[in-house]
Amino acid sequence: MIGPAERTDAVEVEMDRRLVELAMHGDKEAFDLLVGRIGDSLYSVARRILRDTTLAEDATQHALVAAWRGLPQLRDPDRFEAWVHRLLVNACHAEGRRERRQRANLRLLRSEERVDPDPASNIANRDELEHAFATLSLEHRTVLVLVHYVGMTTAEAALAMGTPHGTARSRLHYALEHMRAAIEADARATVTNRGTA
Repeated sequence: MIGPAERTDAVEVEMDRRLVELAMHGDKEAFDLLVGRIGDSLYSVARRILRDTTLAEDATQHALVAAWRGLPQLRDPDRFEAWVHRLLVNACHAEGRRERRQRANLRLLRSEERVDPDPASNIANRDELEHAFATLSLEHRTVLVLVHYVGMTTAEAALAMGTPHGTARSRLHYALEHMRAAIEADARATVTNRGTA
């Protein structure tokens, strides 16, 4: 016996498939509805990968434009969302490369101000994670976001990134090890700084 939840899911899947098929044939309203359903999620993924709202907006926009232009060539309407995620990952990487080139021409001045850390441990933990995450390469941040934020399997993440499954697994392993090492290094530095103060 099929329950109401399964029936609702099946209806939504069929509706999404129909919208994709309409959009594939040039229906802009159908595409707008699809974007309305997944746009915020795409932006959220891009923001986590790129760590910058403006770059994330640009990457999301580029991915959606590429999706509209490439829709007629999409072979399987049921793979629309996975396909758009791959376009988004490619757009994020392009934005990241563009930003790196621009940043290479900038010099940051050191601040003379000393900022005392907030004593709340949850803020400190979040800051440690953010600092460790910031030290990852774009490719390693991407796999970490796709697997641990979006909830993809490593095989799905590999497909979205356009890499072999083993590469995605290796990048995920490296990313987690690198974050663990960065957090431990920050903790040792904090203990050392307290001991010399």
